[in-house]
Amino acid sequence: MNETSLLVKRAKEKDLSAFEELVRIHQNRVYALCLQLSGSGEDAQDLAQEAFIRAFKAIETFRNEADFGTWLHRITVNVWLNTRRKNGGRQLMSLDEPYKSEDGSEVRHEVADEGSDPQQVLEDKEFRGLVRLALMGLSEEHRAVLVLREIEGYSYEEVSSMLGCSLGTVKSRLSRAREVMRRKMTELARERGEALTVRKERR
Repeated sequence: MNETSLLVKRAKEKDLSAFEELVRIHQNRVYALCLQLSGSGEDAQDLAQEAFIRAFKAIETFRNEADFGTWLHRITVNVWLNTRRKNGGRQLMSLDEPYKSEDGSEVRHEVADEGSDPQQVLEDKEFRGLVRLALMGLSEEHRAVLVLREIEGYSYEEVSSMLGCSLGTVKSRLSRAREVMRRKMTELARERGEALTVRKERR
């Protein structure tokens, strides 16, 4: 029995210190996922806290043959989906906001470093802005599967387990999400290009 399994066993027996250790092990990745989904550091902290509370209450239902991290992330996604629906879906993903790593330092999802060509850095920032705008138009299901698969890097099987749907459904949603994202990105890029042209002509 590995360390996580032993901690889960103790946590099921209401050993709070064991559950606190599970939180310590998984908190950074859970927070990072919450940040990607909610787009706000403050909201991400609230979501992560709620996810761990729900996990503690439901830990007796966890079956050891499953992966604890995947089970925990499934709870996290469900907390986000419920919160998003209560708020009318008005949430924005951020690819720029930092989160804390294991050593306490800030980690950012940067496309280019500061030493890159200034024009390239500007284009990368504009691209991330288009991504954020496009993601706003996705449904909860499409956004969740896109974040888990394309940004968090989970396998199809892991996404299927976290979302509680079939592998076929995951692939279908992901295909549709990619299609919608491509279309929205193209439309937004065209609109931005036209706006820049108009501003130049007015000068």
